[in-house]
Amino acid sequence: MALTQPAARKRLHTRRVSYQCFQRDDGLFDIEGRLIDVKDHDYALLSGVRRAGEAVHDLWARITVARDYVIQHVEVKFDAMPYPDGCERIEPAYTKLVGTSLMHGFRKTLYDAMGGVKGCSHVTELLSHAPTAAIQMFAGLRREIEPGEAKPFQLDRCHALETTSETVRRYYPQWYRCAG
Repeated sequence: MALTQPAARKRLHTRRVSYQCFQRDDGLFDIEGRLIDVKDHDYALLSGVRRAGEAVHDLWARITVARDYVIQHVEVKFDAMPYPDGCERIEPAYTKLVGTSLMHGFRKTLYDAMGGVKGCSHVTELLSHAPTAAIQMFAGLRREIEPGEAKPFQLDRCHALETTSETVRRYYPQWYRCAG
C-alpha cells in the first residue's frame, strides 16, 4: 500500500470503477465503464435487503467515439440498483449525449443534460471520466511527439507537463519556455 498506515478500522463499503477501451473493426472506438457498489454488511433498503457482498449498484456505460472524440453512440445498463423499476428507466436518456465531443466542454454538457434528476448520479459520475479514458486510449495509438505537430497534445494539461516545468525542459526541450 502506497499510503501511510491508517488507524485501526473496519471496511464498510467498496466502490469499484473500471474502464476498458476497444478499437472496433469498423474504425470506431468503445469506452466501457462499470461502477459497482458493495457493502460489507447487510444493507436494508425500502426495496429489500442487500446481503453483505451483494451489489447495490452494478452499472455499465458504453460510449462509442470516432477519432475526433465525438460520441457516436451511448448505451447504459443497470445490472443491480437500489430501486428496481425506477433507476433503470433513465437508461435511454443518455443517448442525448450523441454528437457531443469528449474534448470540448464534455463535463459541462454532461451535467447540464444529465445532472440531478435528469439522470442517474452514479452513471453521470461514471461518464464524467470518459474524456480521460479516451485520452489514455488514443495515447497508446500515437507517438508522444507526432511529426509536424505544433505542440504535443499532452503538454499544458497537467502540472508536470506545464511547458514551464522541469519535466518539459528535460523531456520536451523544444517546447520548454522559461517561467520568468
